[in-house]
Amino acid sequence: MGFIAVVLVLGGLIFFHELGHFLVARMLGIGVKAFALGFGPKLWSFRAGMTEYRLCALPLGGYVMLAGESPDSPEEPEFPKHLLFSLRPVWQRMCVVAAGPIFNFLLAWGLYWALFASQGQMGLAPTVGQVLPESPAMRADIRAGDNVLKVNGRSITFWDDLTQQVQASEGNAITLEIKRGKEVVTATVTPELRERKNVFGETVKSPMLGIVATREIVTMELDAGQSLKLSAKETWRAIVNMVTALVKMIERVVPADSIGGPILIVQLINREAQEGIIGVLALAAALSANLGFVNLLPIPVLDGGHLALFSLEGLTRKPLSERARSVAMRLGIAMLAALMLFATYNDLRRLFK
Repeated sequence: MGFIAVVLVLGGLIFFHELGHFLVARMLGIGVKAFALGFGPKLWSFRAGMTEYRLCALPLGGYVMLAGESPDSPEEPEFPKHLLFSLRPVWQRMCVVAAGPIFNFLLAWGLYWALFASQGQMGLAPTVGQVLPESPAMRADIRAGDNVLKVNGRSITFWDDLTQQVQASEGNAITLEIKRGKEVVTATVTPELRERKNVFGETVKSPMLGIVATREIVTMELDAGQSLKLSAKETWRAIVNMVTALVKMIERVVPADSIGGPILIVQLINREAQEGIIGVLALAAALSANLGFVNLLPIPVLDGGHLALFSLEGLTRKPLSERARSVAMRLGIAMLAALMLFATYNDLRRLFK
C-alpha cells in the first residue's frame, strides 16, 4: 500500500502539473509534439492529430514536448510556424508556463474540497483539559472539563477558534460562556502576555489564558459551498506556510538541516498510507500546493525562472541572448542539483541517525 500510495501521489502531482502546461498550450493553439504519462522507455503510444500520446515505464509523473520549445532551434518541419511556442507572443508563453503551478494549486483546492465535503471539518474540541497553576484561567475559576461555547458573544466550534479570539484580544479582558456539566456559566478573564515557542522554534510573547486542550476531536459538517470556501483558505494557508518557512530559513531561524528531500516525502506518504486514505489525500493536497509554490521560485529551469526571463523579454522587447540563456540555465541546474544533494544528505542523516 505504501508503494502504491507513493506512486499515485508523486506521479499524480507531477502529471497534473504537466497537464496544465498541455491543456493551456492546446487552448492557445500551440503545437504539442508529445504528451506522456510516466518517464523512461515508451511502452505504448498512439497519435492524434500532430501529437503523440505516450505511456512510459516509470509511472512518476509525465512530460510535455512543445513544438518549437527551444528558441535556439525553433524550426519544426512537421509543424507550421504559427504553432511554434517560441514564436508566440510573450504573454502566451507565460500563460503556458504558469499553468503548471496554477494546476497544482487547483489540485490542492480540489483535494481539500473533497475532504471537507465528505468528512466535514475536524479539529480539537474547545474543552479544557488542564488549567495551569497561577494562570489567568485559574484566577477566573475556569476548570478542567469546561466546554467553551462562546467568546465575547461569538460562538466557537474548535479549540483554534478559542485560541484566535484570545490572540486577537491583545491582552484585554474577554468573556467566556462555558458549559459546565448541565449548567452554563460565564467567566471574565484577562489574558496575560507569556513566552511560548511558535512552530518555527522562536520564543514569542502572546496573550494566553493558561489552559490546555483535551484530545477530543469534533467534526462540523459542511455543505458544498462551505467546503469550497474552506478548501481555498486551506490551500492559501499551505502556500503562506511555505513562504514563511522559506523566509525563516533565510533569516536562519529554521536550520538548513530541516530541509527534506525525496526520501522524507516518501516516508511521509508511506506513514499516512498506513493510517488510511484520508491522511494520504490531505498530504497530497499540501504537497501539491508546495510543488506549485516551489515551481514559481525565480530559479532558471523552474517555471518561475522561465516566467522571469519572459517578463524581462516583455520589458526589453527582445529575447535574452543565447549566451545569457545558456548561463542562466546552467546556473539554475547547478542550484537545483546542489539543493537536491543537500536535501538528500539531510534525509539520509535523519534515516541513519
